[in-house]
Amino acid sequence: MNTDKIYAEAIANEYSKKSASKVVALKKLDRKAKLPARLFAWIFGAVCTLLAGTGMCLAMGVIGGGSAGAMALGIVIGVIGFAGMGVNYPIYRRLLQRSKDKYAGDIIRLAGEITGGEE
Repeated sequence: MNTDKIYAEAIANEYSKKSASKVVALKKLDRKAKLPARLFAWIFGAVCTLLAGTGMCLAMGVIGGGSAGAMALGIVIGVIGFAGMGVNYPIYRRLLQRSKDKYAGDIIRLAGEITGGEE
């Protein structure tokens, strides 16, 4: 087994011009199925992280003047941010499963065509 040859073929295949084949269509469908859940997870996670950080800054008196009201507000905002981070992954998994269910028929059909009808 010549690993250099296999590696060279893999690299060459990566850079070769690809036609509109069924494999490319399958990859596009797979990305299309996963993209909405990923975008939601990244954006929602970033927002919740910023909320948690803002809440911690308010609670510790870094911003807001260190008053009792700012501290209470900071605790509330921080808890909301941490709760959002905690539910981000379960929401992501649910969105991903719904999206996979939506595209499953097309993906399975196309994969069956590629593999020659074996399912």
